[in-house]
Amino acid sequence: MKVLRFYILYRLPITLLLIALGITAHIFDDLITAWILYIISFFSLLLYFMMGTMRLVQEAVSEGNVDQALVYMKKIRFPRLLFKPIRVTYYMLQSNMSFASNDLQKAEENIKKSLNTKSSIVGNVQGANLMQLGFIQLKQGNSKEARKNLLEAVKYGIDDKESLAAVYLQLSSIEIQRNQNRVGKEYFKRAKALKPKSDELQKQIKMMEKNINRLPG
Repeated sequence: MKVLRFYILYRLPITLLLIALGITAHIFDDLITAWILYIISFFSLLLYFMMGTMRLVQEAVSEGNVDQALVYMKKIRFPRLLFKPIRVTYYMLQSNMSFASNDLQKAEENIKKSLNTKSSIVGNVQGANLMQLGFIQLKQGNSKEARKNLLEAVKYGIDDKESLAAVYLQLSSIEIQRNQNRVGKEYFKRAKALKPKSDELQKQIKMMEKNINRLPG
C-alpha cells in the first residue's frame, strides 16, 4: 500500500523518468525496452490526468482526516480531465469541504459542476447532489430554490435514511413557513417514521413536535 501511495503521489515525475529511460534505451538501440517504457509511460500519464490522487482523497475522507484530504485534492491540477465518475466525486467532495468552511458560493459552484457531470457509472448520486444544493441554498436564505431542489432530491432518491430524514425535516419547516401546515405536518411524519439515529436529528424532531401539533391544518 505504501508503494501504491508513493506512486500515486509522484506519478508525474515517475512518468517523466520512465520517458527519459525510454529515450535513453532508444539511443542505445534497445528498442524493445524503449517501447515497453514508452507504453508504461503513456498509461501512467493517462492515469495522472484521468484519476489524479482521488483514491488517496477518498481514503483520507473515510478515515476522517479532512486536512490530509485537502492536501491530496490540491494535487489535482486538471479536474476537468478526470474520468467522469471520479470528476463527479471530486466536485461533490470539494462542495462538502467548502460548505463545512462556510464558503457557500464555492460550495454551490462545485455541487453544480458535479450535477452537470453526467455519468451512469457512479450510480444514483443525483439525489445526493440535489440534496446538497438544497442545503446550501437554505443556508444562503434562498428557500424557494432550496425547496425545489430538495423535492427533486426526494424524487431522484436518497439512499441514506438519515439524510432523507434531514430533507423531510427541512421541507416540513419550509412548508410551515409558507403557511402550508398540512403539507409540513406530512413531511414531519415522514421524517419521524424514518427513526433517525443521529442526536442532531432527534433533537430537531423533539423541538418541532412540541409546536407542530398546535398548528392549524
